[in-house]
Amino acid sequence: MSEVIRVTKTFFAYLKRPDLYPELGRKIIKNVFNRNAAFKGKEKTNIWASTIAVSQETAIKNLFGIESIPFAEQFPSGFNTALQKQNSCPIKMGGAGALELIYAACEYTQAKNVLETGVAYGWSSFAALQSLTKRNGHLYSSDMPYLGQDGDQFVGYIVPEELKKNWRLFRHADRESLPQIFLYQKEFDVVHYDSDKAYEGMYWAYQELYKHLKKGGVFISDDINDNSAFQDFCEGKNIQPTVISFEGKYIGVFVKN
Repeated sequence: MSEVIRVTKTFFAYLKRPDLYPELGRKIIKNVFNRNAAFKGKEKTNIWASTIAVSQETAIKNLFGIESIPFAEQFPSGFNTALQKQNSCPIKMGGAGALELIYAACEYTQAKNVLETGVAYGWSSFAALQSLTKRNGHLYSSDMPYLGQDGDQFVGYIVPEELKKNWRLFRHADRESLPQIFLYQKEFDVVHYDSDKAYEGMYWAYQELYKHLKKGGVFISDDINDNSAFQDFCEGKNIQPTVISFEGKYIGVFVKN
């Protein structure tokens, strides 16, 4: 019953936001007519990923030539404050993720412009901004409102206030947010995908993000095990990615040649 209540609540929240009607339409089509299509190629990709996966530490060493240092050790004060804020937040969202990988990618590219999809508490935003602020760089983030949880105001909750001057957050689905972001900035040093986990949404976003990633830039995608979108995209572009085994899931990453 709680799931029915949540879905109903989310639906009526959408109805109050005409700017989100395009995403509402896509969700209805996906969940009613194309539900299984979201997981296209999942078994194939999990087998593929399991045979080539390495640890986050190994990936950082191989890709960027640097040793991985735990994010909590590099920024203990900020990390502990952020963790306390997460624990006190009344809304539960996604966890911290591969912070070391995101930070190392920004340091490796000496990033000045980074784009991410998916924010939640803001852990990946925090990691990117810690590097970007050294060069007065900017982070552009896309994330849907958390309509079903009354959690909209908590998106990016743990990002320290002093870092927010280098951050621009766009509050729509990727198909609406990304074109807006590209009006502000055309090229990025690092892109990090962690939003829509359906095959079609992922594959569409990969193409858009890749076009705006600089040569030598780093492409990161979380949850590539949900379907074969990442594997299919890389094979179509003749890219040999690195796959990282992380907390029971797989992350895909490559440097654009």
